[in-house]
Amino acid sequence: MNVVLWIVAGLLALAFLGAGFMKLTQPKVQLAAKGLGWTEDYSAGAVKAIGALELLAGIGLVLPALLDIAPVFVPLAALGLGLIMVGAIVVHARRKETKALPINVIFLVLAAVVVWGRFGPYAF
Repeated sequence: MNVVLWIVAGLLALAFLGAGFMKLTQPKVQLAAKGLGWTEDYSAGAVKAIGALELLAGIGLVLPALLDIAPVFVPLAALGLGLIMVGAIVVHARRKETKALPINVIFLVLAAVVVWGRFGPYAF
């Protein structure tokens, strides 16, 4: 199970490192043109903040455990990522962007698995 949790955390980290980096480095107009229509409803600062949180969560999912420095941050990062996904589900549901909902739910479930495993029976 430890290996499964590492794989899930690693995949989540890759996904959110990429997503966060994209939101931090590209202007809001470019993000909207790439299919992130929700960015039109938020300020550029809010989009950058979400990107920064995703980037930090991606780092927090792997780096603390890898370096064996405060590994308790791994489930905390997963918890934060789960909260971001709840927000994403709400935003996409309100905007009737149903195509985005399944991936948000999958990311939420994967984050919840990491939270459960790393806070529970498979803590570091």
